[in-house]
Amino acid sequence: MIYLVGMGPGHINHLTREAVEIISNVEHNIAFGRIAETAHQLTRKVTTAHKLEDVVKLLKHKGDTAILASGDACFYGILDFLQSKQVKIARIIPGITSFQYMMNQLQISWQKSTFFSLHGRNQNYHDILASDLAIILTDTRNSPDTISKKLFELGGAGTIYVGFDLSYDTEIILEKQIGEPIPEISSLSTVVIVIERPDAA
Repeated sequence: MIYLVGMGPGHINHLTREAVEIISNVEHNIAFGRIAETAHQLTRKVTTAHKLEDVVKLLKHKGDTAILASGDACFYGILDFLQSKQVKIARIIPGITSFQYMMNQLQISWQKSTFFSLHGRNQNYHDILASDLAIILTDTRNSPDTISKKLFELGGAGTIYVGFDLSYDTEIILEKQIGEPIPEISSLSTVVIVIERPDAA
């Protein structure tokens, strides 16, 4: 049986009880990088994958296996890839996403926000500016500093919040204005942008 387990933003405190039970009891766990480190706090039965294709190869193990995904596996996660490879998943265990964690830290309601993922994807920055509240998942190419500069070049104004290493002891959340430089503290981050609208004439 194959489980797909959402690991939340990363820290073990944000795992659901069900996720902990599955990770602790299956014969094999497959995870990437920092998520594998978190899983190792629960069990030694963890194999680290370095790329998506590794996961499919590692599923040749016999016995119950849990694939551990950061955040929630159904939100810009590994689910689409596994389904494209015809991997039969018995159950998916939900997890907290990094943006959910971030919005709670900022104490900002997010039900009217627009989501964008720049993690390995291209995005029209005009779409971001058209949103009053934008939540963005980044990568090394589309860093918070790049986002800030591009939005400023397009005439954007507003507040940009950047969360690095969310939920870990090294967590940092910065508050900047669009156009201000943003240091690259970590390669992956979550960005929240509150766009300012000029007063109607």
